[in-house]
Amino acid sequence: MSSLPNYYLSPEEYLSLERGAEFKSEYVDGVMYAMAGGSERHNLIAANVIITIGMQLRDRPCRVYPSDLKVRVPNSKRFFYPDVSIVCGEIQFPDDEQDVVLNPVVIVEVLSDSTAAFDRGRKFQSYQQIESLREYLLVSQDEFVVEHFLRQDDGHWLYTKADGLDEAIALPTVECRLALADVYSKVT
Repeated sequence: MSSLPNYYLSPEEYLSLERGAEFKSEYVDGVMYAMAGGSERHNLIAANVIITIGMQLRDRPCRVYPSDLKVRVPNSKRFFYPDVSIVCGEIQFPDDEQDVVLNPVVIVEVLSDSTAAFDRGRKFQSYQQIESLREYLLVSQDEFVVEHFLRQDDGHWLYTKADGLDEAIALPTVECRLALADVYSKVT
């Protein structure tokens, strides 16, 4: 078991450091964690998701953001950089910097070997605390698979899996359809 760091950063200290940093770091319970750069495949998949959903939302009051926009989990000391986030209606920021969003309705994470367990586990548990969040997608890099979690009215999450390029996932919150052929376009 690794030892805990002997330092602790407040959320305010994290934001101050992060806003001046050359590289991105996520923040979990007082500790900053440097983020590894995404592979070409990872970035292509994320871009395909942004393009596919963005085209469907262009005339609607929703916006699609890439991984440079942080999401803060409410009532916690956690900030994450989702690969893709969608906000509908008025966007909520905690301060005037407008680089942290509080109210995403959809979050997409592209899985990698080093992040898959965290994205499925602790990160998803954290994201579930965001009241506005209705849908969470996990997109595989290694196979043509997209996993979809949809928050139900009772707070439970409904799981759906699309497997293969002929499949698609419906995103009812934003009234979009995510075809896996589009998600994995030009991915070899």
